[in-house]
Amino acid sequence: MTDTILACDLATALDAWPDLRVLSLDCFDTLLWRDTHAPQDVFGALGAPNPQQRVWAEQRARGTAALRRRRNEVGIAEIYAELAPNATAEARAAMVAHELATEARHCFGFAPVIALMQAARARGLMIIIVSDTYLDKDQLGALIATAAGDNVRALIDRIFCSSEYGMSKGEGLIGKVVAELQLRRDAILHIGDNRAADLIAGQKAGVRALHLKQFSATTEQRLRLEAATSAMIHAGGPNVQPHRAAIAIAEPGIDDPAERLGFTTIGPVLRGFADWIAQEAATLRAASGHRVHVLFLMRDGHLPKLVQDAVAPDADAHAIEISRFTATAATLANEADVTRYLEGEAGSPPDAILTQLLFEPAEIAVLKRELSAQGAHATLVRAIRAPQRMARILERARAFAERLCSYLRATVAPAAGDTLMLVDLGYNGSVQNQIEPLLRATLGVEVAGRYLLLREQDMPGLDKRGFIDERGYDANTLEALCGNVAVLEQLCTAAQGSVIDYTADGRTVRAANAIKGAQSETRDAVQRGAIRYAREAVAPIVRATPVTDIDGLRRGAAAVLARLMFLPMPDELAVLEQFQHDVNLGGGDVVPLFDRAIAQRGLRQRGLFYMRGSERMYLPAELNGEGLAVKLTLLAHKRFGLALKYADFIDRTITLPVLIADGRTVDTATITATPTHDGYFVAPIPISDCRYAIGLQFGQLYEWLQVESAVFMPVDRFLSERQRAGAEEVAAMPTLEGIEQAGPHLFRCEDRAAFMMIPPPKRIDARAMMLAVVFRPIVTRDAVDTPHATAVTPAIAEVAR
Repeated sequence: MTDTILACDLATALDAWPDLRVLSLDCFDTLLWRDTHAPQDVFGALGAPNPQQRVWAEQRARGTAALRRRRNEVGIAEIYAELAPNATAEARAAMVAHELATEARHCFGFAPVIALMQAARARGLMIIIVSDTYLDKDQLGALIATAAGDNVRALIDRIFCSSEYGMSKGEGLIGKVVAELQLRRDAILHIGDNRAADLIAGQKAGVRALHLKQFSATTEQRLRLEAATSAMIHAGGPNVQPHRAAIAIAEPGIDDPAERLGFTTIGPVLRGFADWIAQEAATLRAASGHRVHVLFLMRDGHLPKLVQDAVAPDADAHAIEISRFTATAATLANEADVTRYLEGEAGSPPDAILTQLLFEPAEIAVLKRELSAQGAHATLVRAIRAPQRMARILERARAFAERLCSYLRATVAPAAGDTLMLVDLGYNGSVQNQIEPLLRATLGVEVAGRYLLLREQDMPGLDKRGFIDERGYDANTLEALCGNVAVLEQLCTAAQGSVIDYTADGRTVRAANAIKGAQSETRDAVQRGAIRYAREAVAPIVRATPVTDIDGLRRGAAAVLARLMFLPMPDELAVLEQFQHDVNLGGGDVVPLFDRAIAQRGLRQRGLFYMRGSERMYLPAELNGEGLAVKLTLLAHKRFGLALKYADFIDRTITLPVLIADGRTVDTATITATPTHDGYFVAPIPISDCRYAIGLQFGQLYEWLQVESAVFMPVDRFLSERQRAGAEEVAAMPTLEGIEQAGPHLFRCEDRAAFMMIPPPKRIDARAMMLAVVFRPIVTRDAVDTPHATAVTPAIAEVAR
């Protein structure tokens, strides 16, 4: 029989041994679980002492006990004696009581173990607790009663604590317990979560033992990364993980990676959001005395609505289709509104602008013919503001607004004075900004917005709140989360096109769905997992006094979300790899979430700065396989808003000798190559107006090297703050002199005279051009006689910098 048992199998733990007389259980992480990642995380909720002080005090107490009494185990009173040596006994007792109360708030009984205890009691078995702890038996018994309930404490016959016996389970405590019970060793079954302290020590003591394996190695890593992310986004406090118990029970039985992603990651985020939404609706209802209609905005509100239905099926909730497109179209009430819209769309395609302004396809074709290549947007604005066209826009917008309100009346039927609570993932509340005045004036309702993630770009003064917002997180953290919100949007959305209009009788008109069927099937599996988590989240948690800790749920959800966004697991990326993002503006435009091939090339050419200007929506996912250090660098850069530049990442350079030839003369010079990623360097070499050929004298420096790429591009493109992979690049066509290509990108230089000659490209326009060569040294020469370089021209110096 195996010596390991999963949480989902605890119900059968007694079946193999019908002659048992005692069920022995570890306490922490077996009977009592914490809603934090690690035991010491509870110290973060103490306030005073701080976590480090508490840990140091215990270390000193254990060190003192080892020296004075030759024992490693101590009691909590000894710890606080070390922590506050000048405090009175009463003050230290109060500090101990505060820690025990804090511990009780974060502890709960684990339902599968309690069910096992009840089964053992039904069979007439004695139930004991054997725990490595600094608490004594009375303190531990009181903690169990306070956290899990008196009925759970009543199931326990005896408690044995290492602090009272002066030895841990690994040092022989289980053997002491057996001797004290005066029972046959094989009549005792001990179960605990620590393989060494519970299984191996139990077997050494001669009792039957099982190791309760909480999580797989992959799950442990995911939870560990969540805790690390939590520490970065939260300023103090415990690393809360209220989803641990449900995951321990269900995850081993979920084979579908997409469903597993939904259960372990999306579910904990949205279950906390659902509990908060229910609380917010109740608060609004109590304040107004009127009905509160909870309106989940489609499409991204689809999964939050399903989760809400699973948690609170009787809630007054509706799925409502109002997109940014329809909200804008319905609120063009006057020429100023149209002008304001046009001012914000200077870089948008004319087709998208004209469609948003409710022009017909034939009208759009006519207007586009009037546009000039230069100043196209200004020409378009003048054409739109022509009185006849402006009147047409406003007339159509008024009719559009009437259709939208008819749709709401048919779907929700709000009474005057009711509150429409708009619920969405976030993150700016743009639809609420646009639609609220119309809803108030036309329907006579109050409007409130409640969002999973809220980071407003202005201060409109509307009733908006976020589950994760500025009340608990600074602007940099919110911006970091918003930057990758597309991955959550794609997992939450409905498999339907975005709403683009409404019929007169209150039905929606949708655009075609541009997302592939396979993506929809994967998303369905993710959503099944999330809904299952929502239903099962609290079942494993047994508390003396059930409580919904919104702050704990928020902290846990924020950590899960940040971890998914910045430190995704390989199995999660396998699910998301083929996803595309629909930008939800009625035009059917989609972009990929991430592209690893572009990322690898971009990292080698520009380091992390390749991300600037990218249209892909889930850039941290591209860093999978590039090492945790790179991912943490990006997370820290975004979370803290670090104003770092490319030069700040340069801690070493290579002076690369080059030949510069214009067809008449050949000069020598040196170029400074700077590091990018994974040992690669980029050498930027100016070629002015495409008159210079460049010889790269690699032989002077290396015997072996890799050349990743050699491309020509305009200098202003290379120096741009908005990098775009492959944009305006021309592949170089080098010839090799004394260099042998041994494999893809791998070259061997025969001697110091070896070089790579690259002729200039054909000139396209008047912009200054340059050659960017990305290479990685493999084997350097033992001694290199670098020739004296000629004076570097100002253009070369500028690019080299």
